[in-house]
Amino acid sequence: MIRCFAWTRVPFITSVCFTSPPSIRIFASHSCASSSSPPPSSSSSSSVAASRRSISLSIITATSLVISSVCLSSPALAEFSEIPNSGGVKSLDLRIGDGEVPIEGDQIAIHYYGRLAAKQGWRFDSTYDHKDNNGEAVPFTFILGSNKVIRGIETAVRTMKVGGIRRVIIPPSQGYQNTSQEPLPPNFFDRQRLFTTIFNPTRLANGEGSTLGTLVFDIELVSTRRLQR
Repeated sequence: MIRCFAWTRVPFITSVCFTSPPSIRIFASHSCASSSSPPPSSSSSSSVAASRRSISLSIITATSLVISSVCLSSPALAEFSEIPNSGGVKSLDLRIGDGEVPIEGDQIAIHYYGRLAAKQGWRFDSTYDHKDNNGEAVPFTFILGSNKVIRGIETAVRTMKVGGIRRVIIPPSQGYQNTSQEPLPPNFFDRQRLFTTIFNPTRLANGEGSTLGTLVFDIELVSTRRLQR
């Protein structure tokens, strides 16, 4: 069987279909000699060699047909949609969750990959790299509506279900407004590189403020917990 891989509209997910290859039939005009047969003459040997070359060419031709029958479709472009009343945050669901939808005041736990568009997609932080004593990845937790995290992340998780994964493009107005907003890279040098890029006074003066702070986050909603009120 030959496997054909076709990209779906959602990145990182592929579907697999199977098709039967064309049958390969090889015909030989000469049968194999039995052990009791006398050794073939030189002319007979030449005929057998020619037959073998013909069979080899048939195999190569058939194999080429099989290979040409395997097709990879070009990946379709993913489509982002703007979240209503979000200030320009765009999202793409990579996986739809099947759990609860968080509400204001819930304690949220997420995993994320954070990238900075101005640095060619430089990944400045990832919770999957934050390990506890057992080597397990530690999610980032916050209270929804506390305004301690950047608004783009709060906006993104409000319409997610637990278990879902969403990619969001966060414009500067919904990203970092100061150096105390979370999530913060634990590494000092990563924080310095992040904020010296976003708040670079020279580049801001040159009118680059609309692009410097654009963020891309892949967010997995791990859990939501109702707190006592």
